[in-house]
Amino acid sequence: MLDGLRFAFGTLSVLRVHVERWDRPTAGRAMLAAPLVGLVLGGAAAGAGALVALRGGALLGAVAAVAVLAGLTRGLHLDGLADVADGLGSGRPAEDALRIMKQSDIGPFGVLTLLLVLLAQIAALSEAFSASAGRGALAVLTAAVTARCALTWGCLRPVPAARPGGLGAMVAGTVPVGGALAVTAGSALALALAGAAEGWSTLRQPVALAVGLGCAWLLLRRCVRRFDGITGDVLGALAETAATGALLALALD
Repeated sequence: MLDGLRFAFGTLSVLRVHVERWDRPTAGRAMLAAPLVGLVLGGAAAGAGALVALRGGALLGAVAAVAVLAGLTRGLHLDGLADVADGLGSGRPAEDALRIMKQSDIGPFGVLTLLLVLLAQIAALSEAFSASAGRGALAVLTAAVTARCALTWGCLRPVPAARPGGLGAMVAGTVPVGGALAVTAGSALALALAGAAEGWSTLRQPVALAVGLGCAWLLLRRCVRRFDGITGDVLGALAETAATGALLALALD
């Protein structure tokens, strides 16, 4: 598991971690450990957002939390979301769509999707921080953990890679269903306990987690049909979709 943790933190964060093993078994363990990465990064972003919210207001706190999360991942998931939006929006065959996704520029579908997703995340977090700094922080943590749970589900063994090479091919099909269920259950329990400590219903965070994962699952099915599998960009898009779905569920509850 130590190699899996190194792999997870080394690929999913800016933290300088020496990755000693780069193989599919280790990749599978890394994807099972992905929610732990979300807990660490989400904790940092939640703390930053809460501090800013206390001094500068709920909206600035929300912006700070989103910015810190983006910085701690080098914007990796946001970049994947934009690329997938351009690929899906192109209407091209799978091979051409994948080529569009690999290009370094960003198209109109990507820009529009990024804008709407970031606005939705900031708006939802602003409402949570308006209630209290603690509830805003918990919303950030819920979104971060949900996003990384989506990575775990995106790498289930039946899910193929869209192309050889790259992170997507390394992690695709490496996670057993039982492992994904166990990790998700553990994440739901941890979030439920955190919510109870903040005075919320114990079901609020697990329901948000389920909603976020449901949104990511719909996108995963679409991408597998459209691209014949997953790529690293698809995984990034799943993470941002899950996070946004969870935040909207919390805001609309």
